[in-house]
Amino acid sequence: MRTGGSRVLRRGGDFLRRVGDVMIALALTALTVVFALEQQAPEGWRPFDGPAVALTAVIYLPMAFRRQLPWAVLAVSCSGYLTYSAAGYPLSVNVWGPVLAFFTVATLQPTRVVAAAAVPTAVVWTYGSLLTGVLSAPVSVGQTVLVLGIAWGFGASVRQLGLRNAKLADLTRRLQIEQEARARHAVTEERLRIARELHDVVAHHLSVLSVQSGLARYVFDSDPGTARGALETINTTARQTLEDMRGLLQVLRITPDGTDVAGGSPFGPTPGLGDVPGLVERMAAAGVVVEVTADGRWRPLAPGADLCAYRIVQEALTNVLKHAGPARVTVSLAYAAELLTVRVTDDGGRPGGVFRDETGSGQGLIGMRERVRMYGGLFRAGPRQPAGFEVMFTLPIPP
Repeated sequence: MRTGGSRVLRRGGDFLRRVGDVMIALALTALTVVFALEQQAPEGWRPFDGPAVALTAVIYLPMAFRRQLPWAVLAVSCSGYLTYSAAGYPLSVNVWGPVLAFFTVATLQPTRVVAAAAVPTAVVWTYGSLLTGVLSAPVSVGQTVLVLGIAWGFGASVRQLGLRNAKLADLTRRLQIEQEARARHAVTEERLRIARELHDVVAHHLSVLSVQSGLARYVFDSDPGTARGALETINTTARQTLEDMRGLLQVLRITPDGTDVAGGSPFGPTPGLGDVPGLVERMAAAGVVVEVTADGRWRPLAPGADLCAYRIVQEALTNVLKHAGPARVTVSLAYAAELLTVRVTDDGGRPGGVFRDETGSGQGLIGMRERVRMYGGLFRAGPRQPAGFEVMFTLPIPP
C-alpha cells in the first residue's frame, strides 16, 4: 500500500511538472510576441512580422519538453535563435531562449555533458551579440561567458539539490523499511514472551490438576472428604487457569494505543509477588508444603520485573510438584537497597544432585534465565546436596 501510494504521488508530481513546463513555454512565447509587437523595430532592423512570430514559437514552445528532451530543446532553440538573428530581426527579443534551454541541461546532466552543451550556446550568443555591432568581440565573448557561467552555476546547484533530495528520499525509504523490520521483530519477541507465559501457566496448573485428580481417584471410595477437597482444588485451579489464559490471550487483542480491537474491556492487572500466597495455597492443596520468608524492607518492583519474579517462583514450584513429589519448599525474599534476591529451595528430588530438567524438555530453566536477563538480573539453578534443588535469581529494584 505504501509503495503504491508513493508511486501515485510520484506520478502526480511528474504530471504537475509537465503542466508547469507547458505553461512556461506558452507564457514565454506570448509575452515575447506581445513585447515585440508593442516595440518599434530600431532603424536598420526588420520589423517583427509573421515569420518572426513563427521563429519565436520555434525558440520557446519546445520548452514544454525541456525535462524530457533537454538536448533536443537546446538544439531547436539555438537553431531558431540563429535563424532569427541571421534574418535581421531585433536580437533583444529572443535572446534568453537558448540560455533557458542551456540552464535546463545544466540542471539535469553531469558536468562533462553541460560543458558540451555550452559550446553551441556560446557560439549562438556570441554571434548574435556581434551582429548588433555595439559590442566588440572581446566584450561579446566575455558577456557570453558571464551569462552562461551564471546559468551553469545555478543549474548545477539545482541539480545537486535534486540529488540530495533523492538520496534523502532513499534514506527515508530505507529507514521506514528498517523500522517496519524492527516492529516485526518486536512483535515476534512479544509472541515468544506470551508463549513463555502460556507455558508457565499451563504447566503449573496442569501439574496441580494432575496431582489432585490422581489423589481424588485414589481416595474416592476410602476417603470421600479428601476426594471432595481434591475436586474442589481441581475446580478452583481450572478456573484460575482459564482466567490466566484469557488475560494472556487478550494481550493479542490490545492495540498499541491501549484499545481492545474486539470492543471488550482491557485485561486486569498482571500477577506479581503479592500473589504468591495464593500460589502457596494451591501448592499446599497438592501436597507440597511451601514456606515463604522475607528479609529486609519490602520494596516494590517494576510491573514487568514483578511479573517476572512471580512466573519464576511459579515455574520453580511447578518443577517441585512434577519432579520432587511431596517435599518441603522454602521461598525466601531478600530485599537490599537496590536488589531483590529470591531463592526457591526444596528438600526433595533424586539424590546425587541430578538436574531437575533432565526428565523434561529443559525449556523451563531456559525460560527463567531469559526472563531474568531481560530485566538485568542474575540467574542460577542447580541441585543441592544430598538432595533437592535450588533456583536463585536477582532483580534490580528501582530507586
